[in-house]
Amino acid sequence: MAELEALLDLVKLAAVQAGTQLLESVDAVDRSYVHSADLPREVKAVADSVLERDILAAIASTKLTVLSEESGYIPSPHPSNRWFIVDPLDGTFNFVKGLGPCAVSIALWEGQKPIFGVIYDLMEKKLAWGGPGIGAYIDGHPISVSDTSTLAMASLCTGFPVRFDLESEQSMRLFGRLVTPFAKVRMLGSAAAALLHVARGSADVYLEQSIMLWDVAAGIAIVQGAGGAAAFRRNEVEWSYDVIASNVTLMPQVPGADRIAK
Repeated sequence: MAELEALLDLVKLAAVQAGTQLLESVDAVDRSYVHSADLPREVKAVADSVLERDILAAIASTKLTVLSEESGYIPSPHPSNRWFIVDPLDGTFNFVKGLGPCAVSIALWEGQKPIFGVIYDLMEKKLAWGGPGIGAYIDGHPISVSDTSTLAMASLCTGFPVRFDLESEQSMRLFGRLVTPFAKVRMLGSAAAALLHVARGSADVYLEQSIMLWDVAAGIAIVQGAGGAAAFRRNEVEWSYDVIASNVTLMPQVPGADRIAK
Protein backbone atom coordinates (compact mmCIF):
# COMPACT_ATOMS: atom_id res chain seq x y z
CA MET A 1 0.00 0.00 0.00
CA ALA A 2 2.82 2.41 0.83
CA GLU A 3 4.34 1.74 -2.60
CA LEU A 4 1.06 2.57 -4.35
CA GLU A 5 0.65 5.74 -2.30
CA ALA A 6 4.14 6.81 -3.33
CA LEU A 7 3.36 6.13 -6.99
CA LEU A 8 0.08 8.05 -6.73
CA ASP A 9 1.84 11.03 -5.13
CA LEU A 10 4.47 10.94 -7.87
CA VAL A 11 1.86 10.92 -10.64
CA LYS A 12 -0.21 13.68 -9.04
CA LEU A 13 2.87 15.87 -8.83
CA ALA A 14 3.87 15.03 -12.42
CA ALA A 15 0.41 15.92 -13.78
CA VAL A 16 0.19 19.24 -11.94
CA GLN A 17 3.74 20.32 -12.70
CA ALA A 18 3.53 19.45 -16.40
CA GLY A 19 0.13 21.10 -16.78
CA THR A 20 1.16 24.21 -14.86
CA GLN A 21 4.36 24.64 -16.85
CA LEU A 22 2.40 24.36 -20.09
CA LEU A 23 -0.16 26.95 -19.02
CA GLU A 24 2.56 29.34 -17.92
CA SER A 25 4.38 29.09 -21.27
CA VAL A 26 1.47 29.09 -23.70
CA ASP A 27 2.12 31.21 -26.77
CA ALA A 28 1.32 31.10 -30.48
CA VAL A 29 3.86 28.34 -31.08
CA ASP A 30 2.49 26.14 -28.29
CA ARG A 31 -0.99 26.33 -29.80
CA SER A 32 0.10 25.40 -33.31
CA TYR A 33 -1.27 22.09 -34.58
CA VAL A 34 -1.55 19.82 -37.60
CA HIS A 35 -4.11 17.28 -38.79
CA SER A 36 -2.95 13.67 -39.04
CA ALA A 37 -2.37 12.43 -42.59
CA ASP A 38 -3.81 8.99 -41.73
CA LEU A 39 -6.72 10.27 -39.63
CA PRO A 40 -7.72 13.73 -40.90
CA ARG A 41 -9.97 14.42 -37.89
CA GLU A 42 -7.12 13.79 -35.44
CA VAL A 43 -5.19 16.84 -34.28
CA LYS A 44 -1.59 16.87 -33.04
CA ALA A 45 -0.17 19.93 -31.32
CA VAL A 46 3.19 21.06 -29.97
CA ALA A 47 1.61 20.99 -26.51
CA ASP A 48 1.09 17.21 -26.72
CA SER A 49 4.82 16.62 -27.14
CA VAL A 50 5.80 19.17 -24.49
CA LEU A 51 3.54 17.58 -21.91
CA GLU A 52 4.59 14.05 -22.77
CA ARG A 53 8.27 14.92 -22.44
CA ASP A 54 7.75 16.34 -18.94
CA ILE A 55 5.47 13.52 -17.77
CA LEU A 56 7.68 10.68 -19.02
CA ALA A 57 10.71 12.29 -17.39
CA ALA A 58 8.83 12.59 -14.09
CA ILE A 59 7.80 8.91 -13.98
CA ALA A 60 10.99 7.45 -15.49
CA SER A 61 12.37 6.57 -12.05
CA THR A 62 9.63 3.95 -11.58
CA LYS A 63 11.03 1.91 -14.49
CA LEU A 64 7.52 0.71 -15.31
CA THR A 65 6.18 0.06 -18.80
CA VAL A 66 4.41 3.06 -20.32
CA LEU A 67 1.75 3.35 -23.00
CA SER A 68 1.56 6.94 -24.19
CA GLU A 69 -0.48 8.46 -27.00
CA GLU A 70 2.51 10.17 -28.58
CA SER A 71 5.29 7.59 -28.13
CA GLY A 72 3.25 4.39 -28.07
CA TYR A 73 4.22 1.34 -26.04
CA ILE A 74 7.49 1.72 -24.12
CA PRO A 75 8.33 -1.61 -22.47
CA SER A 76 10.21 -1.82 -19.20
CA PRO A 77 13.37 -3.94 -18.91
CA HIS A 78 12.06 -5.08 -15.52
CA PRO A 79 9.16 -7.59 -15.57
CA SER A 80 6.00 -6.19 -13.98
CA ASN A 81 2.30 -6.47 -14.61
CA ARG A 82 1.86 -2.80 -13.73
CA TRP A 83 1.99 -0.14 -16.41
CA PHE A 84 1.32 3.54 -16.85
CA ILE A 85 -1.16 4.73 -19.47
CA VAL A 86 -0.61 8.38 -20.43
CA ASP A 87 -2.56 10.87 -22.47
CA PRO A 88 -0.45 14.03 -22.16
CA LEU A 89 -3.25 16.24 -23.48
CA ASP A 90 -6.75 14.84 -23.80
CA GLY A 91 -8.89 17.30 -25.73
CA THR A 92 -6.10 18.72 -27.88
CA PHE A 93 -8.46 20.49 -30.28
CA ASN A 94 -10.25 22.11 -27.35
CA PHE A 95 -6.91 23.33 -26.01
CA VAL A 96 -5.58 24.85 -29.22
CA LYS A 97 -8.91 26.52 -30.02
CA GLY A 98 -9.87 27.52 -26.48
CA LEU A 99 -13.08 25.64 -27.13
CA GLY A 100 -13.72 23.44 -24.10
CA PRO A 101 -12.26 21.07 -21.50
CA CYS A 102 -8.82 19.53 -21.83
CA ALA A 103 -6.72 17.62 -19.36
CA VAL A 104 -3.58 15.73 -18.48
CA SER A 105 -4.54 12.08 -17.96
CA ILE A 106 -2.30 9.46 -16.31
CA ALA A 107 -3.34 6.01 -15.07
CA LEU A 108 -1.68 3.05 -13.41
CA TRP A 109 -3.15 -0.32 -14.34
CA GLU A 110 -2.26 -3.88 -13.37
CA GLY A 111 -2.87 -6.01 -16.41
CA GLN A 112 -6.36 -5.06 -17.53
CA LYS A 113 -7.47 -3.72 -14.14
CA PRO A 114 -7.23 -0.03 -13.17
CA ILE A 115 -5.37 0.75 -9.95
CA PHE A 116 -5.64 4.54 -9.98
CA GLY A 117 -6.13 7.46 -12.30
CA VAL A 118 -5.04 11.09 -12.14
CA ILE A 119 -6.61 13.88 -14.23
CA TYR A 120 -5.45 17.50 -14.12
CA ASP A 121 -8.10 19.76 -15.64
CA LEU A 122 -6.20 22.47 -17.49
CA MET A 123 -9.14 24.86 -17.72
CA GLU A 124 -10.31 24.64 -14.11
CA LYS A 125 -6.78 23.97 -12.79
CA LYS A 126 -8.13 21.24 -10.55
CA LEU A 127 -6.61 17.85 -9.77
CA ALA A 128 -8.73 14.69 -9.62
CA TRP A 129 -7.61 11.23 -8.62
CA GLY A 130 -9.08 7.94 -7.53
CA GLY A 131 -9.36 4.23 -8.03
CA PRO A 132 -11.00 1.05 -6.77
CA GLY A 133 -10.57 0.84 -3.02
CA ILE A 134 -9.10 4.33 -2.60
CA GLY A 135 -12.13 6.54 -3.33
CA ALA A 136 -12.19 9.52 -5.68
CA TYR A 137 -11.32 13.16 -5.06
CA ILE A 138 -11.05 16.59 -6.65
CA ASP A 139 -8.50 18.80 -4.91
CA GLY A 140 -8.82 16.55 -1.86
CA HIS A 141 -12.64 16.69 -1.66
CA PRO A 142 -14.45 13.34 -2.03
CA ILE A 143 -16.67 12.90 -5.08
CA SER A 144 -19.24 10.27 -5.98
CA VAL A 145 -21.35 9.20 -8.93
CA SER A 146 -24.99 10.25 -9.28
CA ASP A 147 -27.99 8.38 -7.89
CA THR A 148 -30.04 8.66 -11.11
CA SER A 149 -31.92 5.40 -11.57
CA THR A 150 -33.46 5.47 -15.06
CA LEU A 151 -32.05 6.30 -18.49
CA ALA A 152 -35.06 8.50 -19.24
CA MET A 153 -33.82 10.83 -16.49
CA ALA A 154 -30.13 10.42 -17.25
CA SER A 155 -27.53 12.50 -19.07
CA LEU A 156 -25.04 10.89 -21.44
CA CYS A 157 -21.56 12.09 -22.35
CA THR A 158 -20.32 10.62 -25.60
CA GLY A 159 -18.48 11.53 -28.77
CA PHE A 160 -17.26 10.52 -32.20
CA PRO A 161 -13.71 9.13 -31.98
CA VAL A 162 -11.49 10.00 -34.94
CA ARG A 163 -11.90 6.47 -36.30
CA PHE A 164 -15.71 6.59 -36.24
CA ASP A 165 -17.14 6.30 -39.75
CA LEU A 166 -19.50 9.26 -40.01
CA GLU A 167 -20.41 8.30 -43.58
CA SER A 168 -21.65 4.84 -42.61
CA GLU A 169 -25.45 4.72 -42.37
CA GLN A 170 -25.23 1.57 -40.26
CA SER A 171 -22.87 3.21 -37.77
CA MET A 172 -25.04 6.31 -37.50
CA ARG A 173 -28.22 4.24 -37.00
CA LEU A 174 -26.49 2.28 -34.25
CA PHE A 175 -25.34 5.51 -32.64
CA GLY A 176 -28.91 6.82 -32.76
CA ARG A 177 -30.20 3.72 -30.98
CA LEU A 178 -27.53 4.07 -28.30
CA VAL A 179 -28.34 7.69 -27.43
CA THR A 180 -32.14 7.65 -27.85
CA PRO A 181 -32.99 6.35 -24.32
CA PHE A 182 -31.29 9.29 -22.58
CA ALA A 183 -32.83 12.56 -21.46
CA LYS A 184 -29.80 14.64 -22.49
CA VAL A 185 -26.71 14.00 -24.64
CA ARG A 186 -23.49 16.01 -24.47
CA MET A 187 -20.23 15.89 -26.46
CA LEU A 188 -17.39 17.60 -24.60
CA GLY A 189 -14.43 16.79 -26.83
CA SER A 190 -12.48 15.17 -23.99
CA ALA A 191 -13.11 11.64 -22.75
CA ALA A 192 -11.16 12.36 -19.55
CA ALA A 193 -13.39 15.34 -18.78
CA ALA A 194 -16.54 13.37 -19.59
CA LEU A 195 -15.57 10.51 -17.29
CA LEU A 196 -14.71 12.98 -14.56
CA HIS A 197 -18.23 14.41 -14.86
CA VAL A 198 -19.61 10.90 -14.33
CA ALA A 199 -17.35 10.41 -11.30
CA ARG A 200 -18.52 13.68 -9.72
CA GLY A 201 -22.20 13.02 -10.50
CA SER A 202 -22.72 15.97 -12.87
CA ALA A 203 -23.25 13.46 -15.70
CA ASP A 204 -24.75 10.01 -15.39
CA VAL A 205 -23.26 7.88 -18.18
CA TYR A 206 -20.24 7.91 -20.46
CA LEU A 207 -20.39 5.76 -23.57
CA GLU A 208 -18.01 5.70 -26.49
CA GLN A 209 -17.02 3.16 -29.11
CA SER A 210 -13.54 2.68 -30.55
CA ILE A 211 -12.00 5.13 -28.11
CA MET A 212 -8.29 4.81 -27.41
CA LEU A 213 -7.24 3.40 -24.05
CA TRP A 214 -5.09 6.41 -23.13
CA ASP A 215 -8.16 8.64 -23.45
CA VAL A 216 -10.13 6.71 -20.83
CA ALA A 217 -7.73 4.76 -18.59
CA ALA A 218 -7.50 7.36 -15.81
CA GLY A 219 -11.18 8.30 -15.99
CA ILE A 220 -12.31 4.68 -15.68
CA ALA A 221 -10.27 4.29 -12.48
CA ILE A 222 -11.69 7.49 -10.99
CA VAL A 223 -15.29 6.50 -11.81
CA GLN A 224 -14.74 3.17 -10.06
CA GLY A 225 -13.23 4.96 -7.08
CA ALA A 226 -16.30 7.23 -6.96
CA GLY A 227 -18.57 4.21 -6.52
CA GLY A 228 -19.42 3.78 -10.19
CA ALA A 229 -19.12 0.90 -12.62
CA ALA A 230 -17.19 0.58 -15.87
CA ALA A 231 -17.40 -1.93 -18.68
CA PHE A 232 -14.76 -1.96 -21.40
CA ARG A 233 -13.77 -4.31 -24.17
CA ARG A 234 -10.92 -4.31 -26.65
CA ASN A 235 -11.78 -3.37 -30.20
CA GLU A 236 -10.18 -4.55 -33.44
CA VAL A 237 -7.84 -1.52 -33.63
CA GLU A 238 -4.81 -1.77 -31.35
CA TRP A 239 -5.40 0.01 -28.02
CA SER A 240 -8.97 0.79 -29.07
CA TYR A 241 -11.83 0.00 -26.69
CA ASP A 242 -15.61 0.19 -26.38
CA VAL A 243 -16.31 1.80 -23.00
CA ILE A 244 -19.31 2.44 -20.76
CA ALA A 245 -19.14 4.06 -17.31
CA SER A 246 -22.01 5.01 -15.02
CA ASN A 247 -23.43 4.53 -11.57
CA VAL A 248 -24.15 0.93 -10.63
CA THR A 249 -27.93 1.22 -11.01
CA LEU A 250 -27.81 2.54 -14.56
CA MET A 251 -25.12 0.22 -15.91
CA PRO A 252 -27.42 -2.75 -16.73
CA GLN A 253 -29.81 -0.39 -18.54
CA VAL A 254 -27.23 1.15 -20.88
CA PRO A 255 -27.53 -0.18 -24.45
CA GLY A 256 -24.68 -2.58 -25.17
CA ALA A 257 -23.49 -2.91 -21.57
CA ASP A 258 -24.14 -6.65 -21.49
CA ARG A 259 -22.17 -7.13 -24.73
CA ILE A 260 -19.18 -5.07 -23.62
CA ALA A 261 -19.02 -6.63 -20.16
CA LYS A 262 -18.73 -10.18 -21.52
